[in-house]
Amino acid sequence: MALIKKQPRSKFYELLQAQIHNEFNASQQYIALAVWFDAEDLPQLAKHFYKQSVEERNHAMALIQYMLDTDHHVEIPGTGDVRNTFSDVTELIELALQQEKDVATDIQQLAKAARAEEDYIGEQFTQWFLKEQVEEISQMSTLLNIVKRANGNLFEVENHLHRESIGDGGADSGMPPVAGGAL
Repeated sequence: MALIKKQPRSKFYELLQAQIHNEFNASQQYIALAVWFDAEDLPQLAKHFYKQSVEERNHAMALIQYMLDTDHHVEIPGTGDVRNTFSDVTELIELALQQEKDVATDIQQLAKAARAEEDYIGEQFTQWFLKEQVEEISQMSTLLNIVKRANGNLFEVENHLHRESIGDGGADSGMPPVAGGAL
């Protein structure tokens, strides 16, 4: 007989559960982008988005670990629709940037809910994710600018990614613990 967690489900925890779905969906979308780049023989862009996929998966698993640590029931969701068809590289990067902006809004809502419920531990937990979204949005904005400046010369974008480091690759030592360990 499975034990049911005793903690009540607050709005904050309902939003956490929804964010697990969002993070897994973002991970799947980044795989779709990476595969598109792989099919177009753009290995640096593919590598970048494969890493982004793992990072989003780790974010979902950190949310799961937090819920486990705070004695809340966790439901592992399916993911939503994933877009696979694109006409040009700019479209992919714009989608990734919008996805990061949407996640930032979701994390802000989490922080607001925790504060409204006087869940100070939950509010503190969201702080790392807020900081992370600043980095993610900046990273995608930079990549979009590089793609636009390359004016169709994707080898310049590939060279830039090979030469320059964009983001921390998910190696932030301040990241909350990840269920099962970070990949």
